[in-house]
Amino acid sequence: MPRRSRTLAALSAAAVVGSLVLAPASTAEPIPEPAPDYCGQQCHHILPPGQNGNATFAELVAHMLLGTRPPHSDDQLAKYDRLAGGYRELTTGTIDDFFNDNSFGVRPDDVERTYRPREDVTIVRDKTAGIPHVYGTTRSGTAYGAGYATAEDKLFLMDAMRRAGRGEVTPFAGGAPANRQLEQQFFAVSPYTEQELQQQIDTVARHGERGRQALEDAKSYVDGINEYIEKSYNGRYFPGEYVATGHVDPITNAGRIEPFRLTDLVVLASLVGAQFGGGGGNEVQNAVARMSLHERFGPERGEQIWAAFRAENDPEAISTIHDGRSFPYGGTPADPRGVVLPDPGSVSAQQLIFDPTGSAVEAAEPATRPESSNPPPTTDDPVESLRGIFDDGVVPGGMGQARGMSNALVVSGAHTESGHPVAVFGPQTGYFSPQLLTLQELQGPGISSKGASFAGLSFYTLLGRGQDYAWSATTAAQDMIDSYAVELCEPDGRPATKDSNFYRFRGECLPMQTVERKNAWQPNLGDNTPQGSYRLVSFRTRYGPVTHRATVDGKPVAFAQARSTFLHEVDSIIGFQKFNDPGAITSAADFQRAAHDVNYTFNWFYADATDTAYFNSGANVVRKPDVDPSMPIAGDPAFEWQGWNPADNTAAYAPFDEHPNSINQDYYISWNNKQAPGTAGAKAEKGAVQRGDLLDRRVAEHIAVGGKFDRVTLTQAMADAGVTDLRAERVLPDLLRLIDGQSITDPETAALVDRLRAWLADGGRRVETSPGSKEYAHAEAIELLDAWWPRLVRGEFEPAVGADAYQAMTDMMQINESPSGWQNGEPGLHVGQGHQGSAFQYGWFGQVSKDIRAVLGEPVPGGFGEPLCGGGDAGACRQMLLDTLRQAAEAPATDTYPGDADCKPGDQWCADAILQTKIGGISQQKISWQNRPTYQQVVEFPTHR
Repeated sequence: MPRRSRTLAALSAAAVVGSLVLAPASTAEPIPEPAPDYCGQQCHHILPPGQNGNATFAELVAHMLLGTRPPHSDDQLAKYDRLAGGYRELTTGTIDDFFNDNSFGVRPDDVERTYRPREDVTIVRDKTAGIPHVYGTTRSGTAYGAGYATAEDKLFLMDAMRRAGRGEVTPFAGGAPANRQLEQQFFAVSPYTEQELQQQIDTVARHGERGRQALEDAKSYVDGINEYIEKSYNGRYFPGEYVATGHVDPITNAGRIEPFRLTDLVVLASLVGAQFGGGGGNEVQNAVARMSLHERFGPERGEQIWAAFRAENDPEAISTIHDGRSFPYGGTPADPRGVVLPDPGSVSAQQLIFDPTGSAVEAAEPATRPESSNPPPTTDDPVESLRGIFDDGVVPGGMGQARGMSNALVVSGAHTESGHPVAVFGPQTGYFSPQLLTLQELQGPGISSKGASFAGLSFYTLLGRGQDYAWSATTAAQDMIDSYAVELCEPDGRPATKDSNFYRFRGECLPMQTVERKNAWQPNLGDNTPQGSYRLVSFRTRYGPVTHRATVDGKPVAFAQARSTFLHEVDSIIGFQKFNDPGAITSAADFQRAAHDVNYTFNWFYADATDTAYFNSGANVVRKPDVDPSMPIAGDPAFEWQGWNPADNTAAYAPFDEHPNSINQDYYISWNNKQAPGTAGAKAEKGAVQRGDLLDRRVAEHIAVGGKFDRVTLTQAMADAGVTDLRAERVLPDLLRLIDGQSITDPETAALVDRLRAWLADGGRRVETSPGSKEYAHAEAIELLDAWWPRLVRGEFEPAVGADAYQAMTDMMQINESPSGWQNGEPGLHVGQGHQGSAFQYGWFGQVSKDIRAVLGEPVPGGFGEPLCGGGDAGACRQMLLDTLRQAAEAPATDTYPGDADCKPGDQWCADAILQTKIGGISQQKISWQNRPTYQQVVEFPTHR
């Protein structure tokens, strides 16, 4: 028998054996009565690719051989994809073609199975999406059922993520570059000891009755997870990835799936907080960029250019709150003290990796995915063939990058057809298979909710709906991380160097605390790289982990990051508990107060039948009034946070009224834009042109002409913005106005400009010629702008600011984030986004707009003063635009879309396309690009309690 045939026969036999040990069938349990629901079937939601993220060994084999997928693992993907091309045909009668019903309970004809993992809890799975509806007769039973159901759906994902959060992926899943990159990124941000993880649990338990209840809920939740692990292991229906990673033998069942502990929940909370709930921390990069401008232009002109580029409080930036109120926070004072600027060229990143051996000697670079989503088996051993699915890592790219394309549109009843508020909102958590979020309904004493939670933290619904209200969040990222410069020293009095691991703190020369992870991996454990090992070491000061070392006036210093949520990753549990409690949330004001208990930096949105609300949460530390949080700060008590206690990292925090907040504004939009006037952005992207403009324009213009919204029209506004190129809608008109200042004599160049103008006139959208065509309308114009943008930005700014300052500013913020990736100005240098959808959050969009408008002679609030493009000469700037446009037209498509393991070079649609990054063995099909939340709700409550 040929080798290929023997391989298929072996795998088929394995699949047959595996099919005999699937999960047990459910018993015929009565269906609990649904909880009170005031949404009247006007609540909908969607979360691709599907609810089920567990695949048995047999299902993994079938996926490899036949391309089949387990039930409910991809049944929400097509609906989600359909909106990008079909939103204009959306009606109230067809909303179920794009979203799933989010009503409480399960219709009798939609019940897939009912079972009771414990006497005090019943779980009902629906046929539509396989969502678990958990009904507890006790509160403990509800939390227990949530843990059991989440483990059923996402056990391997949760296992991989708890190890990622600890910086220990490689011993679990092998030393693939993506695994190493993942554990390094998270360990650098949250290098906790096990004792510190337990301390956080103990601290929450002391937060009164709600803290005690939260701890009891978490314990029951973990018990439910571990009950499923035990049953699936004994019943041999555990996720097949445990076989692929070598942790369980598929024949003898030898091996171990480690039970979960409470400290694992803290790790997962820290991972979520680091990924989605922080802000600031780039002060060293800011200092280098600012100094480079001062060196080029002198202090006065250099500071003017820096301020315009930084866009800290850009007067042209749109804000979520637009009712005339201001909420000052995080701004630069007029005469800052304690700023520490490193000597030019002295900054180096803190070493993280030590003693690498074997495959660890090579740098951990992001891995690409296998060329085929279902690679054929390569050996006669079915287990070895399955292990090959992890050649590129258990999480091959996409994770570890900050996500921020969450968005929200909430319109008050004064501007809706029904007179009731309408909301279309959701978070962006990236696209994964299985998805990081999990769907659920939780009903029990003190709990009544349905929606999404991060797998492993789902004892409460984090984003979703209650009986008569719904809520969601977007990443806010206000500045709650500061960088302190500490002088390095030696305890014996010897001169310190940059390598010294002692530092001065309040007059003492203290040793840095070190936290280590000793990681080693074996051959064929998740990848085929040779055996390797290394130590990950975090150096910590009383302020926090060291990120950089440098010299200041020739003396060695370390820069340490102080994060207000460090050692407080689970404090937010109280706020989430309240969100789920119908007795705690009876009004918009109640919701705002609950959101104030969340210490992560989120924008929270609320809607019920009569009111809307917004609140910006976060542990906003109170700084000394003369401290500049955008720059490194001297490690001195005079410049520390007010009331700061280094023993437990607590401080004085801004009170409720100083957080941006509002009830019943005419409308709210958020796409990670500025929260409110006066609230400084932690980075430079919240300026004159930001993707929130796309939402704001569509809502504001409709209201301005007396238009009324309903669920359909508000969803269409979101979807239209989600397929529009921000550069085309908001910057291209200014570029064309400058170009049109003179006639173009060259017909080929004129044709290029006409191509862009025609695309702009058609809306500047990146949409297929027809759904499923995998070819863009206006494809040539889109390719032209993609190739032009990095060239025009470099041509506009680099000659003016100089190569060194230009590089420093691109290190601070990339110039572009197009759907296919981002480019920092080098033709052909294309760093991909991993097909993750999010686009136009970061980029020099406002900076280009301000400078071009200044060249046109227009007044530009918050601008650069004298324009930079062409040395301020309109003719020279215009010539640069035409020259770079022609260069872009001559660039081959393979430079603009260089291809990767998923796409052929030059394939424009594929370069943009969204792909669910595998965290396990089940792959998904590509879908068309849309700039949209991962989980999304459409809600309109007609009545309330």
